[in-house]
Amino acid sequence: MRAVCWHGPDEVGIENVADPSIRNPRDAIVRVTAASICGSDLHAYGGHLPGMERGDVLGHEFCGTVVETGAGVHNLAPGDRVVVGPVIACGGCFFCQHRRWSLCDNSNPNAWLAERAFGHSPAGLFGSSHVFGGYAGALADFVRVPFADVGAIKVPDAVSDEQAVLAADVLPAGMMAAEMCGIQPGDVIAVFGAGAVGHCAALSAALLGAERVIVIDRIPERLEAALVHVQAETIDFQRADVVDALEDLTAGRGPDACIDAVGMEARGPGLSGAYERGKQALGSECNPPVALAPVFYTHSQPPDT
Repeated sequence: MRAVCWHGPDEVGIENVADPSIRNPRDAIVRVTAASICGSDLHAYGGHLPGMERGDVLGHEFCGTVVETGAGVHNLAPGDRVVVGPVIACGGCFFCQHRRWSLCDNSNPNAWLAERAFGHSPAGLFGSSHVFGGYAGALADFVRVPFADVGAIKVPDAVSDEQAVLAADVLPAGMMAAEMCGIQPGDVIAVFGAGAVGHCAALSAALLGAERVIVIDRIPERLEAALVHVQAETIDFQRADVVDALEDLTAGRGPDACIDAVGMEARGPGLSGAYERGKQALGSECNPPVALAPVFYTHSQPPDT
């Protein structure tokens, strides 16, 4: 089959690799019909994740059609359309039972590597490094889905692949961010970053009852999309002081909650951006992403005396 494989930092290629096969009774093989590229794919692409190896298949949000199931998968059958998210979870451990899927105790066979790198082990992930299990990712013709009885969700016939793939990662990420705001009627929510997750977060905030949503970015097309599709108010942080603008828009009160939908790779232009990218490549401490920097820096200054 064809797959998008990692060749090294900032280098990928399409290769012919072996088709996946059933390894565990709870596996399923899915033929990919739609996949999307996540901002966090840049972590692997740019070489920022320890444990990447040449030939690793990238991608972690997809939908497709089941072509084969293991003997232990009873809720899926060949021909079912499914959507699959990035996290691989067993469904039975302590963390899964408490719906903390990303901390699954049983899905990362390389837990010891994760513990060495991060101090603890999260769940296994598709299309990431071997620290997270080394599972082949979704930018391929076929994917083996471990614990498919838990992680592969059936897609209704009325939902298209293009719609379904949004439920794999980007929409849940934005929705969870909005849910964590504890939105009450009349609240004002500020969303930093007008990318895909930012748009989903802004839309989710509105659906959860926010009276006003303010989106902060610097790219005109993204701000226009937030205005048109989410009916959000917008701030271009290159043209206005973000803190002052937020205070002006809220009669000095400020937003009730803020959502960071920027991402660690969002660096500014010029020398300062190059400096931050260099520190990131070396694993050194980085300053806040460019869209958040005005807020951090403004509120880190001592008050006037």
